[in-house]
Amino acid sequence: MKTEGYSAGEHFDEMFTPEGEVRPHYEGFFQFLNKASSKKMKHLQFSANKTQLAMGMTFNVYHDNQGMEKILHLDIIPRIISNSEWKKLEAGLKQRVYALNLFLQDIYNDQKILKDGVVPAELILKSKDYLKPCIGLTPPKGIWCHITGTDLVRDKSGEFYILEDNLRCPSGVSYMLESREIIKRVYPELFNNKGVMPVSDYPAKLLKMLQNISGKQKPVVGVLTPGIYNSAYFEHSYLALQMGVELVSGVDLIVENKKVYMQTTKGLQQIDVIYRRIDDTFLDPTVFNPDSMLGIPGVFEAYKAGNIGLANAPGTGVADDKAVYAYVPKIIKYYLDEDPILNNVPTYLCREEDDRNYVLENIHELVVKETNAAGGYGMLIGPKATKEEHEHFKTLIKNNPSNYIAQPTLSLSTVPSLTDEGVVGRHVDLRPYILYGENIEVIPGALTRVALKKGSLVVNSSQGGGSKDTWVLYN
Repeated sequence: MKTEGYSAGEHFDEMFTPEGEVRPHYEGFFQFLNKASSKKMKHLQFSANKTQLAMGMTFNVYHDNQGMEKILHLDIIPRIISNSEWKKLEAGLKQRVYALNLFLQDIYNDQKILKDGVVPAELILKSKDYLKPCIGLTPPKGIWCHITGTDLVRDKSGEFYILEDNLRCPSGVSYMLESREIIKRVYPELFNNKGVMPVSDYPAKLLKMLQNISGKQKPVVGVLTPGIYNSAYFEHSYLALQMGVELVSGVDLIVENKKVYMQTTKGLQQIDVIYRRIDDTFLDPTVFNPDSMLGIPGVFEAYKAGNIGLANAPGTGVADDKAVYAYVPKIIKYYLDEDPILNNVPTYLCREEDDRNYVLENIHELVVKETNAAGGYGMLIGPKATKEEHEHFKTLIKNNPSNYIAQPTLSLSTVPSLTDEGVVGRHVDLRPYILYGENIEVIPGALTRVALKKGSLVVNSSQGGGSKDTWVLYN
């Protein structure tokens, strides 16, 4: 499938240099792509789509009135990352997760960083994600964020930037794993020849990390799901199956004498570790949200008593608030006395007067985000918005400045993608997954999300985005 005429425009392209030359780590795939016919590539894409449906790789879009399940479109042209680039990403992500874990331990205990004025105390203490019942707690082995999915983007220069930290219930890893299985079948010989690092051992590593939370030799582990109507239910069931553990919902669990039990056909069985895929405040209606029908009454008392491990620990959400994100470079410097290996995107905090005035004056050039929104919602992309939308967001900011941040509109990098128009560039981000057990480990692959709509910078699946397999090379 010829790529003559392909242009990334002013963006950094992952496969081609600005002069149109193929980057060295893409050379093998480029040769394959240039020899393959358009008909063959379309057939391979069709087969990949069918396989996704057969595997049940679907998700629900909550705001879609049709209530339909959709596949997360998998573009068969992979995103390839060289080993040297990956090593820098790996080091930067380990540094960041380690510092954020120290931050969480501090703000729920001694609060030194708040007393020293490095992070404004009211930003943390008044946050709805700062859970007062967790004050004074230390999770098993002092680990709060066991599973992190950090979003990164590249700018025009090719530099990676951290876009946001996901420390609550990061999703998407099942798509990374299943996409790899599909793409290995699409390019079996090419895949072996390229020396791509494996991701298939993620479920085994996840299970080992979860077992590490418990002090028992053979702890019983379960994945807690909100149920079949959750948008990520495929992932919950997939990971439970791959790990060989129970998939449970709140109604399957009861607490007796501050211990958590599963109801099984053979009676009650104690469960030692829960990988929760529900938000903090739904975990226990007796402590957090009393209207929650998803949680387990009494589970927080069992957690405080040390009889159940929870991943991620309750209370982690405050550290991935978009306003707290702006302070992460200072958090790294404070706890580790190191400069960040990976930089933040420059961020304006609307809660601060100078920043707010700048945002209001330059809203047409900025991306404005709600600090607690996710999935691409509660967001304004200034250059693509109308004057009416600009004015609407100005009003929102003035009425509740603490609820908004703003960032420059980044020129996200592009990767050649297969469309009805042929091979064209589409914008991407990168979500690697980091596990924190005995050590901090970055899985050598990632979920690459791709904006399928021409010119779009929004990669979220709920907003029409798709995905690519991400190849990290051995050398």
